[in-house]
Amino acid sequence: MSQVLVDSPKHCAKKGFKVHKFINRKILYVFSTFFSTIIFLIFLIWLTLHPSKPEFFLKQADIYQLNLSTPHLLTSSIQITLVSKNPNTKVGVFYDQLQVYASYKGQQITVDEYLPPFYQGHEDSNILSASLMGISLPVSPSFGYEVSRDQTIGKLVFSLKINGRLRWKIGAWVSSPYRFIVNCVTIQAFGPNNAVGSGPVSAKQGSQCSTTV
Repeated sequence: MSQVLVDSPKHCAKKGFKVHKFINRKILYVFSTFFSTIIFLIFLIWLTLHPSKPEFFLKQADIYQLNLSTPHLLTSSIQITLVSKNPNTKVGVFYDQLQVYASYKGQQITVDEYLPPFYQGHEDSNILSASLMGISLPVSPSFGYEVSRDQTIGKLVFSLKINGRLRWKIGAWVSSPYRFIVNCVTIQAFGPNNAVGSGPVSAKQGSQCSTTV
């Protein structure tokens, strides 16, 4: 006489739960593998292309006004021309924000000027111009002395700063935003014969800027 084994409803339910759990793990594994592969491919493309940071060159800087109305309130007017270059052969750059200002001995001497956002293609160059101004900006009490001393020496050294955000473009893929900082140092001839007010104080030559991404 043969023996018939019949699973109880409780046993069947437990068995079905295990099968369902196995299927869920399988689906999770497939999706994890797929997304890991995509991320790896993006990372591989990134390493292969390895975008170089953009280059900036200060072409011209003219100081039209640098006057103290009181010992610690400054009025300034500076015209600058920059050249921006994308050195990458296969990577484009979206400049989402460009915040420009001038500083002298660690003090900001103009208000922030925002340049319009733009896209820069492979190995493209763009000319950027801005009028930087400041009205009654607070400066240290020693500012007037520092400027007079530089005039005695015969040169005025100031910096042009850019704080911005950019995104890399590789084919159809666009990266998340990256912050970048540009610092340009310019030396202006600044003596009794070319003081501010008698005409613009200009740099004799441009200067290469440093860029940090």
